Amino acid sequence: VLFNDTIEYNIAYGRPGAARAEVVAAARAAHIHDFVESLPDGYETRVGERGLKLSGGEKQRVAIARTLLKDPAILVFDEATSALDSRTERVIQQELESISESRTTLVIAHRLSTVVHADQILVMDHGRIVERGTHGELLARGGAYASMWEIQSRERAKAEAASPVAAAA
Repeated sequence: VLFNDTIEYNIAYGRPGAARAEVVAAARAAHIHDFVESLPDGYETRVGERGLKLSGGEKQRVAIARTLLKDPAILVFDEATSALDSRTERVIQQELESISESRTTLVIAHRLSTVVHADQILVMDHGRIVERGTHGELLARGGAYASMWEIQSRERAKAEAASPVAAAA
């Protein structure tokens, strides 16, 4: 959710009264700082209906920065990186894993690469848990998770092979 206000307000909403340095640190961790700094008004840039329209990925990174700034005991990420490109997703995923180490974190994801390092993965089908285990355990079982992992791995390999960056490497 974005509010019709400044980018700083949207990030600081997670912790009213946060210092600018704390807002910037959260934005850096969410990999949105450089984008914000590139804007003419920086953190004072207004977003929303009467302001700058952010892309889906930019909105997600602002929301992640807000969450990081709030520093809650329990984190819930519902498709938190779904609108990000795979490179940005990997970088942010590393940051999220780092901050998740000392707290309970629930991650809801269709993109399985976001849950590979989870202590426990619950696979649901039609509202029921059909598999449970670590990434390695679920792959070894060869069930629904392993099938989804294989499909997504093939799609990822195809996308990387087709990207101009991969072709240049």
